[in-house]
Amino acid sequence: MNSATNSALPWFILLAPLASAAIITLFTRRWKNLSGSISVAAVGVTFVCSCLIFGKIDISAAPLNWLDVAGIFKAPIGLTIDPLSKMMLLIVSGVGSLIHIYSLGYMRDDDGKARYFAALSLFMFAMFGIVLANNFVMLFIFWELVGFTSYVLIGHWFTRDAAAEAAKKAFLTNRIGDFGFMLGILMIWTATGSIIFDDILPKMSILTSNAAFLTVAALLIFCGAAGKSAQFPLHVWLPDAMEGPTPVSALIHAATMVAAGVYMLARVAFIIQASPAALNVIAWIGAITALMAALIATQQDDIKRILAYSTLSQLGYMFTAIGLTSNEAALFHLFTHAFFKALLFLGAGSVIIMLHHEQNIWKMGGLTKRLPITFFTFAVGACALIGLPPFSGFFSKDAILALAFEHNMSIFAMALFTAVLTAFYVTRLVVVAFFGKPRGESARTAEEAPRVMTAPLIMLAILSFIAGFGFFAQNFLLVPHEKETVLLVPMLALVALALGALTAFYLYRNREFDPIDVDLLRQKFYVDEFYGWLIRATQERLARVAAFIDHWIINGGFVGGVSASARGLGSLLRYVQIGNLQAYAFLFGLGIVAIIYYAVLR
Repeated sequence: MNSATNSALPWFILLAPLASAAIITLFTRRWKNLSGSISVAAVGVTFVCSCLIFGKIDISAAPLNWLDVAGIFKAPIGLTIDPLSKMMLLIVSGVGSLIHIYSLGYMRDDDGKARYFAALSLFMFAMFGIVLANNFVMLFIFWELVGFTSYVLIGHWFTRDAAAEAAKKAFLTNRIGDFGFMLGILMIWTATGSIIFDDILPKMSILTSNAAFLTVAALLIFCGAAGKSAQFPLHVWLPDAMEGPTPVSALIHAATMVAAGVYMLARVAFIIQASPAALNVIAWIGAITALMAALIATQQDDIKRILAYSTLSQLGYMFTAIGLTSNEAALFHLFTHAFFKALLFLGAGSVIIMLHHEQNIWKMGGLTKRLPITFFTFAVGACALIGLPPFSGFFSKDAILALAFEHNMSIFAMALFTAVLTAFYVTRLVVVAFFGKPRGESARTAEEAPRVMTAPLIMLAILSFIAGFGFFAQNFLLVPHEKETVLLVPMLALVALALGALTAFYLYRNREFDPIDVDLLRQKFYVDEFYGWLIRATQERLARVAAFIDHWIINGGFVGGVSASARGLGSLLRYVQIGNLQAYAFLFGLGIVAIIYYAVLR
């Protein structure tokens, strides 16, 4: 393959989904099946190109200069091809391809199928733009496009109030984080005069000379990551995003939108790691999010919401690793998490579809025989999530636990307790949903999903098993330095796993209802209620103040006085225009007399 073809491959990856979205939207909306095929073909092209790029060393793509303001502000369309972007391209395109194929079965009878695949292709275009961007402006544009397309996908079934509200919630929550992100970008540009990553790096001495400025800029950039990756306190949108189609949930939770925050922080690590204060905040936010989400997951009954909170928890692990200065450990867990979380969500989707859209685990049961392939693959994903050796999650999560053990014992204790809770709620989910007797008519009559849905499950199950070995681990895992860490941390992790899993098995085996009822956890620590109260309290008060100013000061003051004067003058002039010829002649003569008088006496 010649150099010209090599340099074109990244552009194929970026533009193929965009072309798919345009063709579907403009030409094939009426032909649902054709729209799905076009979208699948486009993402297949991106996967093939990503595989070709992954094994090449000397590959680059020439930038396009599209914005240059008098040489002061330059923002090219430039593509970064390095080991980090190559790895992310492979994950996004690979997992995305399997989810697209799965969607052909899941959305086969949906009236908005063409609209769904158009939005899915546009979402992939935006995500590839984030991965390939070589500057902050290009990154931010695609960052916002991911937010818009996720709004469209989460609200796909917009006639349902819950879906429409969830889409708005996701969009608005992300705007809060993105506003901070934008301010951070402006601070970096103000200090260095550049928004291109490779140009900022040599000028880091300017930023490090002012520690407070650097810390604020780094934390503002982190705000963007916290919004996209749903870290506390901007986590509230992600569980509600489950109102979208399950393949969308898998795509958002596994390898794309929520992974964008982790990827972005790794891309600008030279800025983040220059501020110890910012790193400390990131590490603690990650640990708090991981523990909080795991606690909430133990009391959820919706199969997708349980998985949603597990995503929050695992993302917390990744942010903890970034805060502890190990992008490698964070990316390794992102890599394995992409496979087993996509597997779990697609497995949950098979259960939901085959049970006629039932999502309450207490109305399931006895599915091991009714859905054998789904159960087996789901169990593989569950084993990877709880960190059971030799599944992939064991290696990547233990890398983060070992990191915390060596750097911060308080965070390590929180992370280890989170591992206990993870094993608990995942075992609870599997035992209640798949074992015991069927608790509903749909569970008694369920049949295995079609091959177009089970084939991606099998492929993801294989990847969830092997992703922690050999080639993958060598590329993304940092081996701890301390010998005691190598032995002690895995042993403690296995003890935590056994404690959580055995406790859940004992409590939930053959149960017809939940023996534990902690309202604080079931209501998600009342964070949503607090935000609702805060918005009502501030918005209503501001609205009253604005109404007072508008009515009494603006309308009743200057603007009102001017308008009243205009009305009075108009009323006065109205009497002059009476339509009487004699009156007009009199006024004309009076005017001539006034002019003569003025001319004589001046």
